[in-house]
Amino acid sequence: MIFEKNNLRQLDTPLTSVATVPHAPVVVPDYLEKTYWWAYTHPNAVRVFERQWLVNLILWGNFSRLRDLALQDMGEVIHGQVLQVACVYGNLTEHIVRRLDPQAHLSVIDVAPVQIKNLHQKLTDKRQVSILQQDATHMGFADASQDCTLVFFLLHEMPVEVRRKTIAEALRVTKPGGKVIFVDYHKPVASSPFRYIMVPILTTLEPFAMDLWNHDITEWLPASVTADQMDKQTYFGGLYQKLVITR
Repeated sequence: MIFEKNNLRQLDTPLTSVATVPHAPVVVPDYLEKTYWWAYTHPNAVRVFERQWLVNLILWGNFSRLRDLALQDMGEVIHGQVLQVACVYGNLTEHIVRRLDPQAHLSVIDVAPVQIKNLHQKLTDKRQVSILQQDATHMGFADASQDCTLVFFLLHEMPVEVRRKTIAEALRVTKPGGKVIFVDYHKPVASSPFRYIMVPILTTLEPFAMDLWNHDITEWLPASVTADQMDKQTYFGGLYQKLVITR
């Protein structure tokens, strides 16, 4: 679960410099305030959802597995400049930090101030981390400045045009040869009971999520991305997917 914002309000001092581009101050998007205030922007949201057991329950016991699948593509030791697009409830960021090479650097962006504050409180070691308030649709990073960009359970929470811009930005800021990793929902196979259980849940609480059942992420990619750059895997009866694009 996740989010972002576009301004260069750097709220931490990184070990290494972060390639950034100045931008105007950002406002939390209307769709986020209206649709997800209960999960992300209200202070009580953090108090409710920032529980490891709860985020694991929300993903039907698969949080740790999906986290580790993302980390697998980032490497046992993570090198270079790494970008996490939006804060995530649970211990994803802590696990990334543990794998950072001494010269590596992690930037985490989010649009919601309460999420920025929460991540500051969660991380005990921020020597190699910058936590920035930015908008995922207009990131304050230079072109090809990141070695790896991770978008973890964010796309399903976005309207289609916001999603398309976020994907384009993730690709823009990632270096040639670097990876963009998307982990998110996916339409389960016909034999999976979750194909039916999840529909009322998602349509009620996550109104944009069904887009990822009815469309493939590749439909929102720029035309410049070719099939041989992509590796897609599905998990838990097809309910979840990981798409890795090598730039």
